[in-house]
Amino acid sequence: MTFNISPPDGANDASIQAHLDSRLKPPGALGVLEATAASLVRILGPSTHAIRSPVMLLFAGDHGVSAEGVSIVAPSTTHLMVHHFLEGNASINSFCRQADLALKVIDCGTLQAHAPHPQLVDHRLGEMTAPFHREPAMTLEQLETGFENSRRLIGELHADGCNLIALGEMGIGNTTSASALMAALTHLPFDVCIGAGSGVTPTIMKRKQDIVQLGLQRHSQALQDTRTTLAALGGFEIVSMVGAILAAAEKGMVVLVDGFITTVAALCACRMAPEARGYLIFSHCGDERGHRPLLEQLDAVPLLHMGLRLGEGSGAALALPLLRSALAFYYEMASLEEAGLVL
Repeated sequence: MTFNISPPDGANDASIQAHLDSRLKPPGALGVLEATAASLVRILGPSTHAIRSPVMLLFAGDHGVSAEGVSIVAPSTTHLMVHHFLEGNASINSFCRQADLALKVIDCGTLQAHAPHPQLVDHRLGEMTAPFHREPAMTLEQLETGFENSRRLIGELHADGCNLIALGEMGIGNTTSASALMAALTHLPFDVCIGAGSGVTPTIMKRKQDIVQLGLQRHSQALQDTRTTLAALGGFEIVSMVGAILAAAEKGMVVLVDGFITTVAALCACRMAPEARGYLIFSHCGDERGHRPLLEQLDAVPLLHMGLRLGEGSGAALALPLLRSALAFYYEMASLEEAGLVL
């Protein structure tokens, strides 16, 4: 599958910056919020003054490596958490309600299927990935189906007027998969890429490191291409997020990235289509060890630093009001000239 992505139009960058500098404030006084406003205006165009019908897409999938002792909780926790997302009583539900952010939960492949629900999207690629240190996590056919599913979903949201998606994820073992992808794509040392995830013991950390190393060794021939790397090491939910990012960029939509695992998906998407980078806004830098160097790889300045390491899209939901504020001041703040001031 090919995504036809054009980078955001930079033709108006000079006028956007001049507009920012002419507002009723010292130039640059709103810091990262000014760069965020510029990014939003560049992506959405000058005729769109608001974020419309934003949706949190929370991708869930189970991982074969979760049975290898890489987490402090059982693999069944993924199913349990999806149940609570749909019941509306997890942290992400609270944050989405506060941010007036619709929530869709995408089952990309969990151990147990879920009963139909208005907020549930069935994009199952299987029950779980294979343990990637023994065999490829998925087939290339499953990867392409994941991309197709996400492209179709994004197309439906765009047709309904959505111009921003936020990304979240849930999957026991997915920090192990994401760490392996980060190591394969960046060639950074293991101790930079592999963190504590949900809060593991030294013994579990050693197991994660061993599994990542075995996976990289086993699939060394597949790691020359991002697609085959994703199939070898990725999770169903990670692959589906990559497809969503590429599809949203293709439609000219804003993509609000959450934490470590969604940022790994963003890195994969940008390796496949560098033009997608211009559509990404990074909500926060979390406490997972690899998140900061991963953001540096993408030349990304996150909006928040709150020590988050929950996932679920929590940081993205918390950051959405800042994006609304960025557009509001850009279009609503008086100019220095209108206020009778000259700096």
